[in-house]
Amino acid sequence: MMDNVTVITMLTLSGLNGTANYRVTLFAVTVLCYCVILLVNVTIIATIIGDKSLHEPMYIFLCNLCINGLYGTAGFYPKFLHDLLSSTQVISHAGCLLQGFVLHSSACADASLLALMAYDRYVAICRPLMYHSVMTKQRISLFVFFAWIVPFYVLFLSTITSTSRLCGSNIPKIYCVNSLVNNLACSASIAANVIPGFNYTFYTGHALFVVWTYLYMVKICLKSKEDMSRFMQTCLPHVFSVTMFTVCLLFDLLYMRLSSRDLSQNVQNFMAMEFLLIPPIINPLIYGYKLSKIRKRILHFICGKCF
Repeated sequence: MMDNVTVITMLTLSGLNGTANYRVTLFAVTVLCYCVILLVNVTIIATIIGDKSLHEPMYIFLCNLCINGLYGTAGFYPKFLHDLLSSTQVISHAGCLLQGFVLHSSACADASLLALMAYDRYVAICRPLMYHSVMTKQRISLFVFFAWIVPFYVLFLSTITSTSRLCGSNIPKIYCVNSLVNNLACSASIAANVIPGFNYTFYTGHALFVVWTYLYMVKICLKSKEDMSRFMQTCLPHVFSVTMFTVCLLFDLLYMRLSSRDLSQNVQNFMAMEFLLIPPIINPLIYGYKLSKIRKRILHFICGKCF
């Protein structure tokens, strides 16, 4: 005899509740932001791919960082724009898991790529004579491969633990997050706690490696004005990106883990969006401005088209 149990297949995203009066304005601003994200990231990607002089480790990692920015934002903006124009904000259980997978794997790939960029600068500045023997084409290919495949694998494990039968349907956010889906499960799963815990520990190790790398480089570069000038030219964008990534991620984690009852819905939505708004726009801009090779190549292309 089968139990008369309702199977929940559709979930509600309640983060847009109370925004009905200005959704058209929010839609227009969001479209503008997404267009800027697409423009600046595609510009950097096309510049690096199209110029053979930029086929160096630092620029290859930057190209992948921009590709990852497009990948992550594609998991959020189209659905969010659709929700802004809809009277109800719903998503299927499978669609929710897919969105959570894309957003989480993009964040983890960002961490891996930033760690690779830190390692590249460490070898270039602290072990310059070994740079070309360490950063070979084969090794770079392996680094990039693992920077993508490891986040996909660990997040796939985390996602499949969120497929339990649900006893609730409300996601109090503007997009899906695996932990919120797990909270709706009818029964607690050990794997749903162990695997995310492993993921947090694994990527905390990435963060500690990046911090140690830059502190060591600063220590080395302080001994020489020439080295410090080189550090400021090539490493400052990386330091800025890492800092921005960390701050945005911490804000999102604090918002998720701590009580948000005292925050307005607008503030909650901004805290949820900032990770998908600020780094994808600022990263290409800061690298395009600070790295002279990219800046000159873009200006040359623009001037060639205009004159």
